[in-house]
Amino acid sequence: MTITLDGLQNFRDLGGLPLAAGGSVRPGVLYRSESLSGLSDAGVAALSASPIGVVADFRTPMEQASAPDRLPADREVEVVELSVLEGALTGAAGEAATTDGPIDTGMAKKILAALPRLGELYVQMLEHGAASFAEAARRVAAPGLSEARQDVAAPQVPEAPRSAPVMAGEGAGTVNGHASAVLVHCTAGKDRTGVAVALLLDAVGVDREAIVADYAISERNLAGPWAERMLAGIEQMGAPLTPEIRELVTGTPPAAIEQALAWLDERGGSAAYLQSGGLADAELNALRGRLAG
Repeated sequence: MTITLDGLQNFRDLGGLPLAAGGSVRPGVLYRSESLSGLSDAGVAALSASPIGVVADFRTPMEQASAPDRLPADREVEVVELSVLEGALTGAAGEAATTDGPIDTGMAKKILAALPRLGELYVQMLEHGAASFAEAARRVAAPGLSEARQDVAAPQVPEAPRSAPVMAGEGAGTVNGHASAVLVHCTAGKDRTGVAVALLLDAVGVDREAIVADYAISERNLAGPWAERMLAGIEQMGAPLTPEIRELVTGTPPAAIEQALAWLDERGGSAAYLQSGGLADAELNALRGRLAG
């Protein structure tokens, strides 16, 4: 089924992307977007009617508090909070990644000045976020249930991501008559989400060029009002809009995600990386079965 969520600019189904060995990603299983705080009432209603039963939120506590997701009131959704910035950022940026409170203008300027280029940021996320990325993969493999964990010994992994399980209704793993789908998002839906999606797609054998092309689409999707609003906010802080800042805030240059994928290749590939974060063999096979069919 085709889903349109009014109020979002960067929402899409990953179904249809080609697999390197032939075939394509199954539609209606994995979606990606920016924050759900921008959903209109019609968008919330469409989300309620969709098969999406799990939302994997890669935002920091501060981001979640300042722009809460709009979720259906007439049915429940499981929200899984996944952190990949803690440890990946240092100094003022690292402090912001762990705070629950607001950030003043002076601190915001320090954060922007301390942030690395996108490709470097993505590698730092991967260096520190294996457990969170593995949990996202686990939810796609068995939405909202993590059934495969019952059949394997609990792996020794870093502190588990936070989860707010609130699934109810039609039976385990079923939403609106369909197998429960997963929506992955952060604030813009391009960086943390982009790395997570590229990692999941690569682990199940999606064509590398298609992975990079999907990542790059976000810049076009976010152009216009969203990008203008974000850049205006930075100008109001008194921070200069350098090419690096523009790219960091609104860009999705292919070279950035290619740098992250190359880092993964050098360490055995995306599947091995997810396993290093605690994903069991049975869960990896389930992920492939869900996405690649």
